Amino acid sequence: MPFLRIQTAAQQTADYLRAELARGRWHDGMPGSMKLAAEIGVGHNTVDAALRLLETEGLLASGGRRRRRHIQMPTGSLQQRPLRFGMLLHSPVDRQIGYVVNLAHELSEAGHSALIAPQTLMELNMDPERIGRLVRRTGADAWIVQSGSQAVLSWFAGQPAPAFAMFGRFENLSLAAAGPNGTPAFRMATRTLLAHGHRRIVCLCRRQWRQPEPASYMRAYLEELQAAGLTVSSYNLPDWEETNAGFQECLTALFRVTPPTALMVDEAPFLVAALQFMARARIRVPEDVSLVSFDDDVAFAGCDPPIACMKWDVQPLIRRVLRWASLLSQGTVDTKQTFVRVTFDPGGTIGRSPG
Repeated sequence: MPFLRIQTAAQQTADYLRAELARGRWHDGMPGSMKLAAEIGVGHNTVDAALRLLETEGLLASGGRRRRRHIQMPTGSLQQRPLRFGMLLHSPVDRQIGYVVNLAHELSEAGHSALIAPQTLMELNMDPERIGRLVRRTGADAWIVQSGSQAVLSWFAGQPAPAFAMFGRFENLSLAAAGPNGTPAFRMATRTLLAHGHRRIVCLCRRQWRQPEPASYMRAYLEELQAAGLTVSSYNLPDWEETNAGFQECLTALFRVTPPTALMVDEAPFLVAALQFMARARIRVPEDVSLVSFDDDVAFAGCDPPIACMKWDVQPLIRRVLRWASLLSQGTVDTKQTFVRVTFDPGGTIGRSPG
């Protein structure tokens, strides 16, 4: 079945203008939105939105109030050479995620080839040495790395083949990247739990977000606990073996002696596993334990009450990856790092702390 991509009127208009730029139709600057709207047959607000998209992509630059936008690239510079992109995913389930399939399709539509690596970061144990062997065998011109650890992305930053970090621990690395800015949302989630009287709050996240030091949004979570007068320890951010059995053992240990009254859980599969654990132990949500997910997953659509979660739009990040690929195919080095806003939705799984 062919992939169906639904575009807004602004995106369709941007496609038209992008193609006209590639043909070299305009040289000194872009016509105004009113003139373009009359030519294309759409509203000037739609044209304005399309022009802003092209500014985001770097094809246009604002000339200031009531001035024409500048064309960033000289005529003919939009000619691209086809590249072979390797896609190194985080775990096997990510091969079925819609945006991954979409990204591979978009790269192919742009004339490139996209190869999803036969092994994932988790299957390679986040080991740069094993990843290096896979990269050398694949022979891709460039790599897109999903949710890499700090060590993995540091390794890619030092390689001759360009790489793009899609999510992951890319802080302070000279590497093109895009990801959600989760720090404000995690502060809000932690403050919400504290405001409901919770003092035994536990965050269960993968090791890559805890080591070698906590990621920015994990630091925000711990700082909010400290600001509330709590003593932070490994109880609040425990270590656990990243397997199904290891996750269950961690939950069992947590609830055996000092049961948490609130859990913040990374990734939808682990949140579902936590719900199953609590159902088996007759622990009620949110009466006994409040529950927060790092992600807003389609698997939660039928949950009642709705899961408290972090929400953000992945599409701007996909467009950023495609823009990086386009510049790379033109011979332009691009190490810009882009972030999208994350919001916290309290849903219905946060309640008052019992007792």
